[in-house]
Amino acid sequence: MAILLPRNDVLNVHPAPQGQHLSVHGSDWLWAATALFAFNTLVLFALKFKASRGERLWHYIWIVTNLVATFAYFAMAANLAWDVVSQRNQVRQHGPTRQIFWAKYVLWVVSFPAAILAMGILSGVSWATIVFNIFLSWIWVIGYLVAAYVPSNYKWGFFAFAALAHVFLAFETLFRARSSANRVGINRDYTMLSGWTNLLWLLYPIAWGVSDGGNVIGVTKSMIFFGILDVLFITTLSYAFVVLSRRWDYSRLNIAFTQYGRVPITGTYPEKHATTDHHSGVTDPHTAAPAV
Repeated sequence: MAILLPRNDVLNVHPAPQGQHLSVHGSDWLWAATALFAFNTLVLFALKFKASRGERLWHYIWIVTNLVATFAYFAMAANLAWDVVSQRNQVRQHGPTRQIFWAKYVLWVVSFPAAILAMGILSGVSWATIVFNIFLSWIWVIGYLVAAYVPSNYKWGFFAFAALAHVFLAFETLFRARSSANRVGINRDYTMLSGWTNLLWLLYPIAWGVSDGGNVIGVTKSMIFFGILDVLFITTLSYAFVVLSRRWDYSRLNIAFTQYGRVPITGTYPEKHATTDHHSGVTDPHTAAPAV
């Protein structure tokens, strides 16, 4: 018996612009990606209850990331969150204008730093390095966003600046952080996670160059390309961090979070040991703090 799916009439509800625009089949793909990210969010939220209170950091990071991805892909599937930008390249083949979905850039402003934060904490690099890498990712993404809105070939100047930030970020995550990861005994897992991340990151400039940049492929094909990359990037890293974290030594990783900041698990910290009045049996709330 065939399964009847509701007809996708999103382009009737939210009409597409003149020129290049998203097709119904493209919207179908984006709805599927939306459903996957929503499913990931629910699964990760459920899995966090299986982890101890002090070991839910990776769940928190990727729950938020998948939830933002659900928002972004819902908007794009519904043919929202876009602008029309004049094009200089491939005009005869695709027309003088192109529909640019800015929602995907909003997602990358969250998803790229999420991966950087997760890898940075895992490797044990300093907070200054993590913040530096996050700002590099923002420069990269914002550079692409600005370039996408430039109608002339001056867009490639912004692309070059963004590419420079990308190169710096790849160096920091592939080489600088590995020495720190080796010191805390997590080099194998970190190499696998950072290698996969940077492999996918290497494909984003290609996808952007042939779509919002060079106008070589149509809007629907570009959204399929970006959608595959986002699904592989967010979904695989989400489950990889959650599953692999079960075998990590949190004491050696130095990722106990307390009111005094990031400190080793071993040692004495006031907020980890509640002060109890032996006469009344009442715990002093000023010296007790729950685990993260």
